[in-house]
Amino acid sequence: MVTIIFKHPDGEETRVDSPVGETVMRVAVEAGIPGIVGDCGGNLSCATCHCYVDPAWGSSLPNMSADEETMLESALDVTLESRLSCQIVVTAELEGIRLMIPESSL
Repeated sequence: MVTIIFKHPDGEETRVDSPVGETVMRVAVEAGIPGIVGDCGGNLSCATCHCYVDPAWGSSLPNMSADEETMLESALDVTLESRLSCQIVVTAELEGIRLMIPESSL
């Protein structure tokens, strides 16, 4: 299991254990993380799983696809750290990754 740390806009953190191979979006939805909805079920056709990746972890993730970049254009408050959590697959190397939930997602 890999621990993912979700930081909420109020500063509170929630730690969730995830199996390798699952998407961060699915883990967040199953754990009831507010602000990660995943309306499209991870099919890259909405931006309801928008999150910010802690800058210390950005280089640990694969580059964003052109489709993910396009879909992020429909999200609110996009920054350089923005990613769609449905496109982040949990690997052992992501142990302890920190993701912030945008206030605009609540």
